[in-house]
Amino acid sequence: MILGSHELAHYLVARRLGVDATLPYFLPIPHPFTGTMGAFIKMRSPVPSRSALVRVGIAGPLAGFAVAIPVSAIGLALSRQVAVGDEPVLRLGSPLVFELISRLVQGVPEPGFDVMLHPLAFAGWLGMFVTALNLLPVGQLDGGHIVYGVLGRRYRVFRWFVLGAVVLMGLFWPGWWFWALLVIVFGLRHPPPLDDVTRLDRQDRLLVVAAALLLALTLTPVPFPGVGI
Repeated sequence: MILGSHELAHYLVARRLGVDATLPYFLPIPHPFTGTMGAFIKMRSPVPSRSALVRVGIAGPLAGFAVAIPVSAIGLALSRQVAVGDEPVLRLGSPLVFELISRLVQGVPEPGFDVMLHPLAFAGWLGMFVTALNLLPVGQLDGGHIVYGVLGRRYRVFRWFVLGAVVLMGLFWPGWWFWALLVIVFGLRHPPPLDDVTRLDRQDRLLVVAAALLLALTLTPVPFPGVGI
């Protein structure tokens, strides 16, 4: 539901701005926790402007985040606190916004206890993780569209700093190296829009600020402690 909302928002905004885009394609993988690598839409015509890049890019993360918030809250309300034992469990790092919702709904667990997430809460957590991944400002990711809208051709230099930052994050969680490799495989280059000259207006700049805040709220430097990918 979260991924579907994310991609459908891309599709609707792209069509509204005159971009010929496909309906979402979902990428199934045999992953025990997610079952998918995400989804994407294909833009079959050039994007008209840098403003359109920003608006199409931010639409998905905003829509997915808007769904992830109530899903997380309901899921956390259905979760329970359990005593922490010695048995192996999957531990999750929490982005700021998920941690805040958890504190509001569950409170602070007593020493020796932790929150066992209901599947719905895990879905909300995963939606936030996917939102953060998509907002990384590089390549063909949503964040790549947004940052190209801001920087234009200067993005060609900026992309290497972002890739380097993702590689450095791999020192804390090796899974980031896998995502850095995927970014390289899918391409660091970004095709320019038809109008690569006109600067962003005030509303576009506010959307860029919203994207940066959303990344800060949803990014988890170590999403799966003790798990590589």
